[in-house]
Amino acid sequence: MPDNLKSVPVLSSEITPKHLYMNRRDFLKAAGILTGSAVLAACVPQVSSTQSAGPSASGKTDELGDPVNSYEDITNYNNYYEFSTNKEAVAPLSKDFKTHPWTVEVGGLVSKPKIYAIEDLMSMFPQEERIYRLRCVEAWSMVIPWSGFSLASLLKAVEPLSKAKYVRFETLFDPKQMQGEGSPFYPWPYQEGLRLDEAMNDLAILATGLYGEALPAQDGAPIRLVVPWKYGFKSIKAIVKIELTDTKPSTLWSTVAPNEYGFYANVNPNVDHPRWSQASERRIGELARRPTLMFNGYSDQVAHLYDGMDLALNY
Repeated sequence: MPDNLKSVPVLSSEITPKHLYMNRRDFLKAAGILTGSAVLAACVPQVSSTQSAGPSASGKTDELGDPVNSYEDITNYNNYYEFSTNKEAVAPLSKDFKTHPWTVEVGGLVSKPKIYAIEDLMSMFPQEERIYRLRCVEAWSMVIPWSGFSLASLLKAVEPLSKAKYVRFETLFDPKQMQGEGSPFYPWPYQEGLRLDEAMNDLAILATGLYGEALPAQDGAPIRLVVPWKYGFKSIKAIVKIELTDTKPSTLWSTVAPNEYGFYANVNPNVDHPRWSQASERRIGELARRPTLMFNGYSDQVAHLYDGMDLALNY
């Protein structure tokens, strides 16, 4: 197997010094790489000097030994069109977003459909920390310490029928709270989907927190999907409905721009976005670019899901 198709054992060692994050805007300007080209799943948080440092993740790293990104990064620059297309505006616009009470309806082709309160989900499925890399379409990447539970555990609880082949996810539609949903340019509510075998993979989680604290509204509270081998836009936020189906579900971005954002959206350095290369990426806080890893470095766990598929066509 080629080197870029291999995963690396989990390590834990160090964290990037805080000043590298706090001074990143000046650093990026000096390097001449601040642009206005961020479009879909940009994950390049801009640190505000007025924000507190937030929880510490000292000593925590991803499977490659790279330190987690700062709390300021993750919570102050968010791609969340339901609130705004301005990524720096999401945090202030979502500060009063109501995440309780909250329910998630799980149904479709299952034996035991049910509506779960968020508290029930968190008590039924014990929380664990997963430090995952998040690779964005615009060739940026982050390392985030999520907490949550496996999607597979919830799906097993509702007992999928043999006819079920896909899982459809839906975000809350509430334009009064989420003013971006008033935009006529997108087919609201936000929808995403996975094949059932992808959804049952142990890497796919439903996240309810990060940095050991409750998930902030701007990061998808109270519950969101995290699929670390796919580009960030697949990880739908503020989930209210999960439905198992026998047909491939429509997704917001594959509907709006099917030539740019396919259903699978697997991280693949060999398939360029129509407007830029995906062969390399820049980890926040670093100067040098690094080669993009196939499946974002999680090949050992997920490559078998795509045996026999042409990943240049099924992007």
